[in-house]
Parts: sequence; structure tokens; C-alpha cells
Amino acid sequence: MRTHYCGEINSQHIAQTVTLCGWAHRRRDHGGVIFIDLRDRTGMSQIVIDPDTAEAFANAETVRNEFVLKVVCKVRARPEGTVNPNIPTGEVEMLASEIEILNPSLTPPFMLDDDNLSETVRLEHRYIDLRRPAMQKNLMLRYRVAKTLRDFLDVNGFIEVETPMLTRSTPEGARDYLVPSRVHAGMFFALPQSPQLFKQLLMVAGFDRYFQIVKCFRDEDLRADRQPEFTQVDIETSFMSEEQIMNIVEEMIRQMFKSVQAVELPAAFPRISFAEAMAKYGSDKPDMRVTLEITELSDVMKDVDFKVFSGAANMESGRVAALRVPNGAAISRSEIDAYTEFVKIYGAKGLAYIKINDITQLNETGLQSPIVKNIHAKALQKTKVVNEALGALRAKVGHEKGHVDGRAWAPLWVVDFPMFEHDEENNRWAALHHPFTAPKDGHEDMLTSNPGVALSKAYDMVINGWEVGGGSVRIHSQVVQSKVFDALNISKEEAQEKFGFLLEALQYGAPPHGGLAFGLDRLVTLMAGAESIRDVIAFPKTQRAQCLLAKAPNEVDEKQLRELHIRIRQQNTAG
Repeated sequence: MRTHYCGEINSQHIAQTVTLCGWAHRRRDHGGVIFIDLRDRTGMSQIVIDPDTAEAFANAETVRNEFVLKVVCKVRARPEGTVNPNIPTGEVEMLASEIEILNPSLTPPFMLDDDNLSETVRLEHRYIDLRRPAMQKNLMLRYRVAKTLRDFLDVNGFIEVETPMLTRSTPEGARDYLVPSRVHAGMFFALPQSPQLFKQLLMVAGFDRYFQIVKCFRDEDLRADRQPEFTQVDIETSFMSEEQIMNIVEEMIRQMFKSVQAVELPAAFPRISFAEAMAKYGSDKPDMRVTLEITELSDVMKDVDFKVFSGAANMESGRVAALRVPNGAAISRSEIDAYTEFVKIYGAKGLAYIKINDITQLNETGLQSPIVKNIHAKALQKTKVVNEALGALRAKVGHEKGHVDGRAWAPLWVVDFPMFEHDEENNRWAALHHPFTAPKDGHEDMLTSNPGVALSKAYDMVINGWEVGGGSVRIHSQVVQSKVFDALNISKEEAQEKFGFLLEALQYGAPPHGGLAFGLDRLVTLMAGAESIRDVIAFPKTQRAQCLLAKAPNEVDEKQLRELHIRIRQQNTAG
């Protein structure tokens, strides 16, 4: 139907007759001459309709926003003074000889150039929202990112293998989405939280280098960077060390940024340990553009009179730390109050502050704070709360007050993660990543003697404070796997019930293997500068896990439920 796209017409096409198809973005009547900005996914062309072309002019008079048009026109240079240098087609305009209305449109629920739209309205009419240039740009970026990663992996010997969507329920930290079986009454499939078990089986099967751009599912409470269904770039390799895996995927990300956005990332990403990241930045995904660092105060606070500090400093799991902010004395009390409310999001009960008005007088004269009188001259919470609260505050204050180093992109690797974290509620160890992560060489015996200090061969790639990818070398030894299960208090029966098919496969010549998964949604959100991953997903769910467009989830009829052997339990709403 068309010979060209709207956004590709330029001065090289002058004097040519072209056929364009698209949507009427805007119609203007200027003293008898009608102008229509015709839009498709590549951009816009300005169509001029002169009264001399009577039929075309009559059709143009009936055109309204979002009508679908086919236009036959001759390309000509724009008159002097009307050139628009801000768009690729700005040097030319198209004189229409024919206009065909392929389909009219109702008045759209919102104007495409309205920047003050509620997200609810956008999601209810997503097919309109996706016409907006910003959204089209985001999805095209997503396509280019995925294609570039796929091309890199192909060139480097990886093969794409699909793994099942209907599988066994093996909870990995979040709730599974369950799918009832019609054929097997009372039994359920689960949608995979990741292809973890299957990609390890592919290594046992000898495929050596696997990848997949795959949907994953988690039934969890949502935030701006989470969706019930999300997309991973999943990678697994055999016979590669921790260092080799990190090097190849680092090169993949470096080439992708250069190809897609002409961004030159560092030739080698810096690496810091998990312990250093938490001590200095309070986060295992620190934004390294922020120049602020956390100062450890636990030792000097152990004998102060202020019990809030001394109590935490003397707790085995406690920590007292401070965030030093240059020129922080200029921060107003109202801003401090706002920061106090901010850290409560992360479980902190409050935020103490000290303004240094005179560095030479470390007392109530030179220091301004409600707590100075309780702290001696040398000199809140549990460590996890302190880290999360101060880590988030560091990023917030750093960006708001300009304590950044000016870099646009700051990638790094965080390595040497602990094998386990302590689950205080159940008084047991839990896997920090997953129970198939291999311990560092020489740390195998610690799995039994001192699980809390054992480190793993796990690694996360962080860019600008976002964890964009994470992975590990996996356990391929049955002996080591048994030690991990013992540390996690997982019995042989429970391990067999949850992971039996993988454990059996590991006994049949499993090679050393490891991998990494990138969150495609998160990576594209970061590159697009979008506020939420919902802005880079074509048809996302809300924070309540609903699709406002399709009105899902929805009720189903009784016949469907009977086929699935399911009866809905009525909730008791009394009292």
C-alpha cells in the first residue's frame, strides 16, 4: 500500500511521487490550505492539501486526529523560513494528490502529546498510549537491545533453547503462579520463576553454551521495578570459570551499549566485594556516581551514654554508621524531617543528625544536634536496617545535593557474596542467591563448621545503582550440594521432593558450569531513562498485578471450574 515510511522522507526524495500510510497526528487549516502531520512508527511527514485537488481537499476537510490515511503525494522542498531542523523530515513537505481515509477514529481518550496523563488512563487504553513517540522509542530500544544481545551470543557460540512454561512448583523465594491440571485432578503446574533447573540440565546434557530471552513469573508484592511477569536474558555455560563468565558477559554489555546508544563503557568494570559495598555504601548495588561514603562508628559508640547507639553498637547483629555530607549544614530542618520519613520506608525508626558548625570544637558549641550531649568527643538499629536505610539515603542525598562525579554511566561488579543470610524469623540459614550456588574454593568445609562466613562464587553486575544482572558458578558435586542442603536445614526427603530430578541428573557426569541472568526490562528502563519498567513493556500489569486493558484477572464460569476440579471458597465477610 505504501512506498515509503513517513519518517524516512528527506531532501533526496524531492520531486518524487510517494505513497504514505499512517495516522493523522494533527490537522491544521491555514486560509484554505490544509496541513496534516501524518505519523507512523518512524516519524512524521507534513502533508499539504491544496484546494486545486478538489477530491483530496474534500477528504482532508473531514480528517480528524488518529484517522488512518493513505496519501499519494509529491515531495517538495519546504518554503524558505518554514524548515524544521528538529525532525528528520523537516526540509521537505508532501503535496497531496490523493487522500484515502482507510479508517476513521473516535476522539481518542487523550492527546498523544499530553505529558500529564494518569497511568491508569494510559494503561486502560494502552494501544493509544503506545502510539506516543516516547513509548514507540522505548519499545524500539527494547527490540534493539534484545537483538544486539542475541547477535553477540550467537557469534560467541551460544545456542537458544526454550525451556518449559508449565513445570513443577519449586518455590525460590517468591510465591509461584499455579496452573491447575484438568487431566490430573487436584494437581498443579507452576509457571517458572526462572529457568534455573532446566538450564543446569542443559549443561548436564552437553549443550555447553545456552541462552534464552524468556518470560519468568513471580507472585509477589510489586514495586516500580517489578512485574508479575518479566523477561530475563538467561545465560549458562560449561567449563568456564567465574572470571571467564564475568568477562564474556561484560564484553556483551559493553558492545551492546556501544551499538545501541553509542556509549563507551569502561574497558574493564571495577569490582568490589559484597562486604566493601555494604560497609561503604550500605547497598549491594551502589550507585558509584555518588561520591558520598558511609562511615563506620560501631566501635566508638560502644561506651557512649546514649543507649540507642551503645545498645546497637554492642549487639552482634547491630551497627552504628553515619553518612558524611559535605556542606550538609546548609540542609534545612524540614529537609532533615523529610529524609527521616524517607528512611522509615526501609525499616529505620528515625534518623539522627549532627551539623558541624565549627570543626575545632567537637562539643555542644561546635556541633548542632539534639543528641550531641549524649555522645563523648571520640565519637540504631540492626545492621540490615542501617545498611538499607543509609544506602538509600546516600543515593537520594547524593543526587539531590549534587554529590556526584559527573559520569553518565558507572558500571561495576559486586563479588564475593556470602553463601547464606540468617533468617531470624525461622532461626535458620537461607541461601542468599539460591541453593545451587557454589562456594568459593576452600570454603566448602565452612558450610558445615561456620556457614555464616562462607563466601560464594556469585556476582552481580550493577549500573548506576541498578542490579541489571546476577549469577553464579553452580554446584556440580553431589557432596558439596549435600553440605549446602544441610546448612539450609533441608532434609534429604525435602531436597528429593523439591529438586529430585536435578539432583539425579548431577550424578550423571555433570560438568562444572555457571551462568548469569540479565533483567531485560530493568536494563532497558535504565537505558531509556524511564521512571518505571512499565514504560518499556508493551502491555504491563499495575502495582496490584492487574491488566487494566484486558481486565485481567477475571472470573471464569462454573463449567471451566468443574473441568479443573476447583470450587471457589466464599470469603467470610461477617464482622
